[in-house]
This record gives sequence, C-alpha cells and structure tokens, in this order.
Amino acid sequence: MNKIAVVDYETAHQPFFEQFNRRWIEAWFTMEPIDEYVLTHPEEAILNEGGAILMALYNDAVAGTVGLKKVNAHTYEFTKMAVGENFRRKGIAEALSYASFEKAKSLGAATVILYSNTKNAAAIKLYEKIGFEHIPVEQGVYERANVKMKMAIDPGKKYSTIYTPLLIQTV
Repeated sequence: MNKIAVVDYETAHQPFFEQFNRRWIEAWFTMEPIDEYVLTHPEEAILNEGGAILMALYNDAVAGTVGLKKVNAHTYEFTKMAVGENFRRKGIAEALSYASFEKAKSLGAATVILYSNTKNAAAIKLYEKIGFEHIPVEQGVYERANVKMKMAIDPGKKYSTIYTPLLIQTV
C-alpha cells in the first residue's frame, strides 16, 4: 500500500519546494521575479508573513508542496502547489489541497484564493472539483494569471484527515 503524509515545511525542504515549482513554471511559463523570490526565500516570502507551507511525503519520499501566503487577516493565497514528476496521478495534489484547507482554517482563514492559467486545465479541473469558484482576476498580480478562484473556509468542516504532522493515510 502507498502512503501519503502531509507535514509542515522545514528548512530542509527548501530544495524540493524550489525544484518542484521551478520545473513546472519553466516548462509552461516564464519565471517572474516574484517566483524567484518565493522559491529561493520561502521563509521570508511566506512563513514570516504569517503563511504556511506544507509538504507531501509519498512512502516517506518528498513528493509535493503547497503554500498558503497570507493576504490579510482572513484571506490566504493557495500558491506554489507542485508535485514531482515521478509522483503525479497518485492523489497527492488533492491530498495537499485538502490538507491546506485544514491548515488555512487553523490560521483563521475565511477565504482561500488562487491564481492560475487556462493552460493548466487539469489543475483548474481539480480546483473546481474540490470547491473553488471562479471570480474575476485583477491585473498585476502575476503576468501569467488569467484565472482567479476562491473558496470559503468553513470553520466547522473537516477537510482532511491527513494534515496532522506525521499522520499517515493509506491510499
């Protein structure tokens, strides 16, 4: 049986956070200055500002990541979600998504937003499946963003059973 665990980011995870995200951004788009900063300085860009980063482990190997960047007291941006090429189509992106909603709830989020691009149709389909709704995208956040979505976080809802550090779910 294969096991997925979602755990909090540690400094040792930075190379994986950068590698997974850099590969998909460079394959589909152009790295923007904000991407370079976030990928090389995730503590300063996300964690020190009140956000969080989660890492997915698949059979104990680092397999994927997602960030929650604090926008304001009650809104977080779901950002930098990436799964390593060898770990795709194993439910990791969905597990990371639901775990991020649990984390957002623990941070006091009422809303989670995300930016994407229609080129990434599979990701948008996943986002729709898990509860995100389309809203108008404003200019100037990311050059590549032509999609914006949001989701309300229900403080009474259980989104994930696997975001408890080191709790493992069999899939």
